[in-house]
Amino acid sequence: MKNYTREDVFRLVEEEDVEFIRLQFTDMFGNLKNIAITANQLAKALDNKCMFDGSAIDGFVGIEESDMYLYPDLSTLEIFPWRPQQGKVARMICDIHRPDGSPFYGDPRLVLKKAISEAAELGYTFEVGPECEFFLFNTDENAMPTTETHEQAGYFDIGPLDGGENARRDIVMTLEDMGLIIEASHHEMAPAQHEIDFRYDEALTTADNIMTFKLAVRTIAKRHGLHATFMPKPKYGVNGSGMHINMSLRKDGKNIFEDRSDPNGLSKEAYYFIGGIMKHIKGMAAITNPLVNSYKRLVPGYAAPVYIAWSATNRSPLIRIPAEGGAGTRIELRSPDSAANPYLTLAVCLKAGLDGILNKIEPPRSVDCNIYNMTDDEKKTLNIENLPGTLMEAVEELKKDRFILDVLGEHVAENYIAAKENEWQKYRAHVSEWEIQEYLYRY
Repeated sequence: MKNYTREDVFRLVEEEDVEFIRLQFTDMFGNLKNIAITANQLAKALDNKCMFDGSAIDGFVGIEESDMYLYPDLSTLEIFPWRPQQGKVARMICDIHRPDGSPFYGDPRLVLKKAISEAAELGYTFEVGPECEFFLFNTDENAMPTTETHEQAGYFDIGPLDGGENARRDIVMTLEDMGLIIEASHHEMAPAQHEIDFRYDEALTTADNIMTFKLAVRTIAKRHGLHATFMPKPKYGVNGSGMHINMSLRKDGKNIFEDRSDPNGLSKEAYYFIGGIMKHIKGMAAITNPLVNSYKRLVPGYAAPVYIAWSATNRSPLIRIPAEGGAGTRIELRSPDSAANPYLTLAVCLKAGLDGILNKIEPPRSVDCNIYNMTDDEKKTLNIENLPGTLMEAVEELKKDRFILDVLGEHVAENYIAAKENEWQKYRAHVSEWEIQEYLYRY
């Protein structure tokens, strides 16, 4: 994190010939929004006097209370490397406040900041490393996105099989220009599917970085004539895109999940954290997997979790413990997908894990064999439950989990649930091509 002062921001804008500044924020559903100002309006922005119409943003407020103000986070100032080098464009990520100066409780960044603050009161720092997957598809003659690709590459393949290699390289270089430290990038399982991993960091920085990542990926892909999508399952018959969340807690500079004396290398706090996640995962699913389409990914046979279990030795459960161990000990939650709002996702993960620690919630015994090969009776004997199978099931689970509702806060919870119920009703009313093909002739 860059600890810029107000004077630093003015100096950098002048020295770097920045002409436009985008004041960015994220809506409840994980969509990046912005208002662009010119450099001569920078003082107004830094005085927190830039206003926007909150009623125009889904899930924010009604027209009777529509005025909202953007409070820039100075540490997030970055110059877009893909814009002109004369009259450059920069951005700052903003928090949202009401006209009286109070924080707006519908701001997803605030939801995460509150969770982080509560963890800090217990002495904990929440650190997160995401694994972000996406597809790079061809565009049509009108530059509109398709789900077509000419490549047939698979896991870890290289060019010329990997047709997106050049675009992915440019994306990585752009992200590094914007201050992200990229640890690895590679082709994923499905044709046209890719993954880029950036370095572990504190939770708020990581959530901000995910939003920056998505913007950069889409922008650079477009320059290569491709469309980048974070839709969880854009094509039938291939793997979907996840956003695995690797998590650890630090206290007094030490990773408290580490215990070298334990067979799995895990401390009691780590086990309790797992227990808390598993207790609340059904209620979290509407946040970590927010779309109707998300549940097309969470089916057997496509390397995505379906069952609520954990393991240190195999990849089929919901939670796995990577082998690195030591100071790198972490818990990997595999269900979140690439459409999830990172602020809300990290907030519910952190709070669910802390609930496990504070209430000493023991996880069930680890499941160290392939759950997909188990019979229903074997799963029942081990009390292995399924994740929600549809968005509506997930919403119903969220409505039952008072703890997760409290993490989101009344404003976010009510508006989010209403929006997702509406999304489900629209989906139910839609007649799909599959139904036409399956039923029109036969009936």
